[in-house]
Amino acid sequence: MKEIDAQKVFGTSVKVSRKLLGISQETLAERAELHRTYISDVERGARNPSLKTIIRLADALEVSIATLFPEALKHWKTSGPRGGEKSESFVEILLVEDQPSDVKLTLHAFKKGRIANRVHVVTDGWEALDYLFCRKNYATRTPAERPLVVLLDLSLPGLSGLEVLRTIKADKRTATVHVIILSGSGDEANIAECRRVGASGYIVKPVDWRGFGSAVKKLDLNWVLLKPPAAITEVVEI
Repeated sequence: MKEIDAQKVFGTSVKVSRKLLGISQETLAERAELHRTYISDVERGARNPSLKTIIRLADALEVSIATLFPEALKHWKTSGPRGGEKSESFVEILLVEDQPSDVKLTLHAFKKGRIANRVHVVTDGWEALDYLFCRKNYATRTPAERPLVVLLDLSLPGLSGLEVLRTIKADKRTATVHVIILSGSGDEANIAECRRVGASGYIVKPVDWRGFGSAVKKLDLNWVLLKPPAAITEVVEI
């Protein structure tokens, strides 16, 4: 198995996340309540931070802890926990959105944020339920392939997003699926009802990767991965 330099991977991920957020080392140090020289050492891979410090940096960068260890997680995904058995736990995201422009903006936000998870797109509520329950055009899928996260637009043709949410949460097969609501407004009544039904989060469109990363951080989900630092060196230099 290829040896992974965890400190350098972590340092590069911190630097990439900081630059994508558009903040300086000084600002990151202030947010994380650390010295700037400490941040500099971390980004150079010259520090071995404690778990407490890692959590503080992830919070300051508005990302999940998992995004700061992309290469190690990518290796685990392909090699499996025992080094030779492939893992099938790489989480898929289901995007339910009927507006092509909003689909494009959401996927662009994911690309900009270097989110590596596979995203499957459906355009209405009925198709979303067919996909989740492996029926009709998706009958060949298995429950094990069911996405664990759904990004759900509220304003869908036919079956509304709220009805889709209610159906997902009312069925024991899908009740544990995380549903993050997408809406064109921050209407408090809509937000309250979605949370009452069981939504895990609420993002006002257009979706940006920082907003999505913030929702993920609050949910403590560890499946949103950045692409390996080697694949985004060019971004670091911008």
